[in-house]
Amino acid sequence: MPKSIAVFGAGPGLGQAVARRYAQDGYGVVLVGRRKQPLELLARELAGAGASAHVVTGDLSDTAAVPALATQVRAAIGELDAIYYAPTPDSGFVPAAALTPQRAEGFMPLIFYSLLALVQEFLPHMLNQGDGAILTAQGASTVHGLPNMSGSGPAQAAQRNYLQSLDAELAGQGVYVGMLYIGAIIEDSAFHAWLRDARAAGMETRDWGPAVSPTRLADLLWNMHRAKGDREARYPA
Repeated sequence: MPKSIAVFGAGPGLGQAVARRYAQDGYGVVLVGRRKQPLELLARELAGAGASAHVVTGDLSDTAAVPALATQVRAAIGELDAIYYAPTPDSGFVPAAALTPQRAEGFMPLIFYSLLALVQEFLPHMLNQGDGAILTAQGASTVHGLPNMSGSGPAQAAQRNYLQSLDAELAGQGVYVGMLYIGAIIEDSAFHAWLRDARAAGMETRDWGPAVSPTRLADLLWNMHRAKGDREARYPA
């Protein structure tokens, strides 16, 4: 029976590249996000290449809705063999000196709580079959606090701490936990498009470092999963 993956956060850039990479290797793919039209376009592209592709729309910032979302995923493809979780918050970065408890709390459902809920939904099947993967990709501020880039960073750091603990607990049980941290601009991402438009309009922007193809990052994540070696990787290394 073909393996399956749900891409939670199948937006432009890396999410779509991960979906294409796993479909290329025979996985059935469920694309999960808020906007139906781009998901359907990608699903048609994948289906045209011979893949099994399905669309489930939902707001991952609504943790209470995760059980219903999981039910839709199962209805589309059954239990999952892999989860990729990397939705992007709309509110962006906040200077640490300006971060309030209320603003910090606002990042937690999308970045942390809904991932916990999805693991609770799909991990039991992975453990039962002795095989599976929980994959994430986040920015470099997850690992090191950076000036004027707080807000989402502390929530992502909580996610990292949780996944490290989960990985240690799952050792020897066949479930791989892979974490990719990216210190570069991802080409074709929503942020890359905003940055390009801002510079074209003459806005002054900081140097955000090099750009990287999302296909290259998806290949890196796939190779991590396939080898089941390093649990954490950074780009650039």
